[in-house]
Amino acid sequence: MKATKISVDTNDSLKQIEYTHIQTGSKNICFMFSGTGYTYDKPLLYYATMVMLENQFDVVQIHYSYQKELFEQPFEDITNIIMNDVNPVINNVLANFHYNEKIFLAKSLGTIPVISEIMRKEAFSESKMILLTPLLKLDRIYEKILKSNHVGLLVIGDKDPHYNSEQVEQLAQQTSFNIKVIQGANHSLDNEKYDTLTSISSLTKVMINLKEMIS
Repeated sequence: MKATKISVDTNDSLKQIEYTHIQTGSKNICFMFSGTGYTYDKPLLYYATMVMLENQFDVVQIHYSYQKELFEQPFEDITNIIMNDVNPVINNVLANFHYNEKIFLAKSLGTIPVISEIMRKEAFSESKMILLTPLLKLDRIYEKILKSNHVGLLVIGDKDPHYNSEQVEQLAQQTSFNIKVIQGANHSLDNEKYDTLTSISSLTKVMINLKEMIS
């Protein structure tokens, strides 16, 4: 196994974006999209990476960061800004390596480009989508998941500000996503009362569900 950090030009000629490509020699790959401040060394994404490697997937972790002003812009502009960063990474990887199976795993902010654009691409119509704490309070995010034909895993805590029980029930009934609601969990899927063992137990359940989804 080897991990290589690579920089590629974005659609903005003055900007480059870095990504880490962890290679195991596999013909399967998982592209990962972090959250705002929830980076790849945080529990959900750290152990999700381990699960992928354990199950013979290469991993690409895309390293982007944005100022809070991004979120003051219209939804379409937010999506375009992020896609202008992540598209060159995906294109560069797939131009240089041949992968049979492609999985997309996103946390929070990272679910915006995955749900809004990547899930719409014909090239990824058969790809599994792993959505950790998606931003369901954004109507366009919820509606796009609802209309999706993808198979995937969606995990959210019932104490997450983006949690809505009616929306989640609709998604469970009308999509092919395996929906997991973590009781007492916040937007980081940690127990809201800072119960350490409960948080670890919840993390374990998420990883079990992830492993089942990709096996």
